[in-house]
Amino acid sequence: MKKIGLFYGSDTGVTDDITRDFVTFWEDDNLEVMEIGDASVDDFNEYDTLILGLSTWYDGDLQSDWEDFFDDFQTIDFTGKTVAIYGLGDQIGYAEYFIDGVGILAKIIIEKGGTVVGYWPTEGYRHTDSVALIEDNEDMFYGLALDHDNESQLTDERLKAWIIQIKKEFNQVLQEA
Repeated sequence: MKKIGLFYGSDTGVTDDITRDFVTFWEDDNLEVMEIGDASVDDFNEYDTLILGLSTWYDGDLQSDWEDFFDDFQTIDFTGKTVAIYGLGDQIGYAEYFIDGVGILAKIIIEKGGTVVGYWPTEGYRHTDSVALIEDNEDMFYGLALDHDNESQLTDERLKAWIIQIKKEFNQVLQEA
């Protein structure tokens, strides 16, 4: 499989830790990992397959490095690119903004011609709303939802299941191309 670009941002270190776990669970050497604060549009253009990781802050704000990069992110042509997104949020303290960052990025990717894979079921979560809910199927998020604040005991299990899922979906997209 071709190299996959994994771009993530972390303010408190939690998304950094989750990303390290993700890389360990991935078990292949085809990932190239970069913090979004060090990334450029040209870095995104190097990959046809991408994984993005971020947290949602406060009232639906992007993680600060993603926020800083967002104007550039909106200029990327995602045509022909397949993207999976994982997001961290607090479904109790910020129930109406749970993993909004995932939805914010997903909608730009789709608008710019990309394919988003890795949809994740909402079942079992206690949020009240989210920009990450798929508009025509509110039983699914645009990507993996992690609540490390309130359900850290489920993080590894969810990561492992999602990795299996997106590997299959990445391979399916490659075979269809």
